[in-house]
Amino acid sequence: MVLKVAGRSQVSPFIVMDIMRMANQLSMTGRDIIHLEVGQPSTPAPRAVLETAKTALDQSLLGYTDALGLMDLRERLSAHYQDYYNCAVSSDRVIITTGSSGAFLLSFLSVFEVGDKVGLVVPTYPAYRNILKAIGVEVVDIHVGHESDFQPSIEILERMDCKLDGLIIASPSNPTGSMIKKPIFQEILDWCSRKEVRVISDEIYHGITYGEKAETALSYNEDAIIINSFSKYFCMTGWRLGWMVVPDNLVRTIERLAQNLFISPPAISQLSAVSVFECLGDLDINVLRYAENRKILQEELPKIGLRKFAPTDGAFYLYVDVSDYTVDSFSLCQNILTKVGLAITPGTDFDSRFGNRYVRLSFASSTSNVSLAIKRLEKFLTK
Repeated sequence: MVLKVAGRSQVSPFIVMDIMRMANQLSMTGRDIIHLEVGQPSTPAPRAVLETAKTALDQSLLGYTDALGLMDLRERLSAHYQDYYNCAVSSDRVIITTGSSGAFLLSFLSVFEVGDKVGLVVPTYPAYRNILKAIGVEVVDIHVGHESDFQPSIEILERMDCKLDGLIIASPSNPTGSMIKKPIFQEILDWCSRKEVRVISDEIYHGITYGEKAETALSYNEDAIIINSFSKYFCMTGWRLGWMVVPDNLVRTIERLAQNLFISPPAISQLSAVSVFECLGDLDINVLRYAENRKILQEELPKIGLRKFAPTDGAFYLYVDVSDYTVDSFSLCQNILTKVGLAITPGTDFDSRFGNRYVRLSFASSTSNVSLAIKRLEKFLTK
């Protein structure tokens, strides 16, 4: 007898994780693999964070915390919004989560009903779509491209032929690194307020920008739900810690969900994250390295025939048009991995319609790895 598997569980795979698994399997056979597929910093958490974690372990300070998170960390994040954005946010509105993934699940469950329509700006982070589909929410694709710098505009939103219940925006975005320009950002948030569209703003890559600083949606829309993470700018990847800023009237709703779904975020990660705000200077040095890696890619890729890519205003990704070479980016990435030992991500992870023409390169690695990656890519393309 074969028991059933729930239909809601039949979501698409996270292709970048499949590529990483293939790359790791090759590494285990002795192959030298350069990893530009996964979006994680190559530097560990700052020393102060590690020391705090060691102290917590030595002193047995661990256990369940409040479902909303440690108040010390919530208060420190409240101060961060004042210091970084000049935006007053009560610590009561800050909710600590088990990674940003936990924050997305909590936010979607708290504000969307089964059958609601939520707009995704495509290309997009695939987990948004898969979580929404798993809980019965209808995803409405909003396709964008080079003509709008891979970000939405009022004109694009006005052309939609359905009423949205929600809109997910990301600036800087994954996979493109593009940002919504400030005047357009305010227009979009005002439009959402007028149309009664719930905004969920993914601000995970804030702090990693190469020109204008990213704005929080809270500056323009008090009803927006903000999602952020300690994994990217703060270099605490794998500690599984994120946070949300939510309207007052959602706090208790999300608390009840968090109590039942997660109990609490990891205690050691929360205790350690309080210390990360002492390390902003070190973290900004990492951003300088990303900027150098970005410059190398933008200068060298056109020399090997890859001349068209999204504007990388922030994050640590380059979304590259490879349509001169293929319309099957997944096979291309597999071949590049097996033949020259370079792991990159196919655009099909982010866009089922046009992603077959793109690949994503993460430049969060060392500068030497990025330079070597270009040589391997050139070797493959000119074989």
